[in-house]
Amino acid sequence: MIDDGRPLFLQIAEQVEDAIIDGSLTENDRAPSTNELAAFHRINPATAAKGVAMLTDKGVLVKRRGIGMFVAPGARELLLSERRAAFASRYLDPLLAEARTLGLTPGDIARILHERAATEGIPQ
Repeated sequence: MIDDGRPLFLQIAEQVEDAIIDGSLTENDRAPSTNELAAFHRINPATAAKGVAMLTDKGVLVKRRGIGMFVAPGARELLLSERRAAFASRYLDPLLAEARTLGLTPGDIARILHERAATEGIPQ
C-alpha cells in the first residue's frame, strides 16, 4: 500500500478511509493511533499524525481526550459522498464529453453499459 508515489500521509489517510468505507471501522470505533500507524508502516510518527489530522479536519475522526481517535458519526456517509463526487468527476465527466462528441444519448450509454456488464458477468 505504501509506495505509490503519493505523499505517505495521504496514503495513511486513505487507508483509514477505506477501512471506514468497507465497514472494518464503524461509527464510534477506536481508530488506529498515530503511533500504531507509524509502527505498522515503519514511518515517522509525524507523517502518520499528518494523515490522522487530515481526517480529523474533514470530520471523519474525532478525538476523545485521553482515550484516542474514534470514527465520527456519519463518517462513512461523508466519505461515500465525497468518493461518489470524485468518481463522477474522474470517470463520468470525460465519458459524457466523449459521448457528446460521438452523438450518443444517455440511453445509448446505458445500453452499452448494460451490454458490457453482461459480457463481464456482472448481474443486472
